[in-house]
Amino acid sequence: MAVANTPDKHGLLSDPIPVVLQRLTIPMIFGMVSILMFNLVDTFFISLLGTDALAAVSFTFPITFALNCITMGISVGISTSIGRLLGAGDSDSAARLTTHGLLLAVVMVMVAATVGFYTIEPLFLLMGAKPSLLPTIYDYMSVWYLAIPLLVIPMAGNSAIRATGDAKTPAKIMILAGAINGVLDPLLIFGAGPVPALGVKGAAIASGISWAFALFGSLYILIRREKLLAKPQPRALWHDWQQILQIGTPAGLSNALNPLSGTLLMTMLAAQSTASVAAYGAAMRIESILVTVMMALGSALMPFMAQNLGADKPERAFGALFTAMRFAILFQLLIFIMMVPLSWPLSSLFSQDHAVQSQLWHYLVVVPASYGLQAVCMLLISALNALHRSLHALIWNLIRLFGLLLPAAWIGSQCYGTEGLFIGIAAANIISGLTAYFYALHLRKKYE
Repeated sequence: MAVANTPDKHGLLSDPIPVVLQRLTIPMIFGMVSILMFNLVDTFFISLLGTDALAAVSFTFPITFALNCITMGISVGISTSIGRLLGAGDSDSAARLTTHGLLLAVVMVMVAATVGFYTIEPLFLLMGAKPSLLPTIYDYMSVWYLAIPLLVIPMAGNSAIRATGDAKTPAKIMILAGAINGVLDPLLIFGAGPVPALGVKGAAIASGISWAFALFGSLYILIRREKLLAKPQPRALWHDWQQILQIGTPAGLSNALNPLSGTLLMTMLAAQSTASVAAYGAAMRIESILVTVMMALGSALMPFMAQNLGADKPERAFGALFTAMRFAILFQLLIFIMMVPLSWPLSSLFSQDHAVQSQLWHYLVVVPASYGLQAVCMLLISALNALHRSLHALIWNLIRLFGLLLPAAWIGSQCYGTEGLFIGIAAANIISGLTAYFYALHLRKKYE
């Protein structure tokens, strides 16, 4: 039997809205940066093995992301459901649902990993990998598939911890895991002393070990401090799985839309020139930093709204949504103003090719102007998940990416080449953001 949590111990239901959002957002920024550094460290050390090793591991990114989308979707389902229950003061049901949610995530990822393990060769040949790369791909993926269940519980478990209003602990867990991975990567990839050089297999093993540390950290917090794990209840298992999947399936699909749209944009740019592809690739690296605060804010908004909706405080939930939207517009406007004088030095830093520099500069002085309204749409999607309207969130993301962004980018590219494509992206962000804001006003009237 779960021990009841102290009511509102993290202040989500009572503390001033800006204070709570700040308290949730800042640790998430550090957590997201640690995940970004985790991937960069892996890529850096693997690149030292040569072009073939880097190409082989690059082929694995769509597959690893697809499996992670399963966990990300279930994590959204767990987080919003637990938030509602904790807001309503039902900690026993929250513990039961957390347990069942973690079981669901582990089962689904293990099934997918098993299928993936036995289809490595045909799948990657179908993706276009050269036969000469298959041994390296197999070395990496055979270990990765065995290790990925270790990542499931930290990902989903940290979402459950954040649903309580504690964002610091999950961030600390992921920072620790990233540090362990950074230390083990060079040791296992290149070898030292009695440790043999394992190449890309060493990178996968290093990730698995770091995930194991994250797993134990998450379980310790869930069991000992938050009391959010309980003995499974077979009679309620299927019902809880249905509830989580009803929210998590659209959320997982919504996450998968972003890299898919990015791939289609890259195809459009490839028709322009190699310089266009290089400029966009560099722009994405810069953008991942520029929008980190907004991504963290969106993640913070979801447990805040879920708990307040569970506590029957819709006015406070929507107060947080509009506070976040106003902050997003002002903050990203400030970022854009700062970016204007930095755009050319950054362009020169990322490439020595004048054509790449010119196109990257154009991206940096056009698209960041729309980041504030892009964030408004992202925040609406987080709010819809908190409202248990995850299918609506998926539809909004579909409209944003495939109804607005891709068509606008294509029209722009046909009229003004690569520069026109970038203008199309900015225009789509502005239109989707304004539309999302007015839709949020409509939702507020409906719930209040």
